[in-house]
This record gives sequence, C-alpha cells and structure tokens, in this order.
Amino acid sequence: QVQLVESGGGLVQAGGSLRLSCAVSGRTISTYIMGWFRQVAGKERDFVASISWTGGTTRYADSVKGRFTISKDNAKNTVYLQINSLKPDDTAVYYCAASRAIGIVTNTQMYDYWGQGTPVTVSS
Repeated sequence: QVQLVESGGGLVQAGGSLRLSCAVSGRTISTYIMGWFRQVAGKERDFVASISWTGGTTRYADSVKGRFTISKDNAKNTVYLQINSLKPDDTAVYYCAASRAIGIVTNTQMYDYWGQGTPVTVSS
C-alpha cells in the first residue's frame, strides 16, 4: 500500500519561504506522476504543481508560477515543494498526491494516493 506523509508546513510571514516534503512508502515514486494540491476550508482542492516520472517535466498553476518549485529525489522516494515569496492567499492545507497516469495530470480525480496534508499559514 502506498503511503504519503507531508511535512514542512507552518506559520510564516508574507514574503517568506517554506519547503514542503512528501515522503512516500510502499512504492517507488519513479513510476508515479507526483503532484501537490492545496485546499482552503469550504473550497475545492486546487492543483498547485506536478512532476513527471523522471523529474524532467513540471507543470504549475498560474498563481504559483515563478514562486513555487516542485522537485523529487527518487533515491529518497521524496517529493518537495519549495515555496518562495509567500502571500496570504497561499494559506491552505497542502496535499501531496501520486498518480499512475503516464503523463502529467492536474485533475484531482486522476490521482490515486493522497497524504494527510500539511497546513501553511501566511500572515500579512
């Protein structure tokens, strides 16, 4: 069984940075599309970023381009999300997910496994 555990969230001032990690067990991430999503209470879960099997291809939501960077370390079976220039609008619970799709996907329904989420709060 695939398990994903996020960490690295917290309270940070606007303009600050965080690095989220997603440790995966049960399967190697080298054969999964990995993604990060975020959700604000009462709203839908939104796509943030995704990375291909090899890490050679990435995709980002327009709202985070230039500020967020997704990466992966297949040897450590871990995915990262570097978040810079944080804004109050980035406040959300951030979720890591794994998809058995062949190419990058941005729809939550295409992801098969999810972590429990890590909260990020950005103060103004």
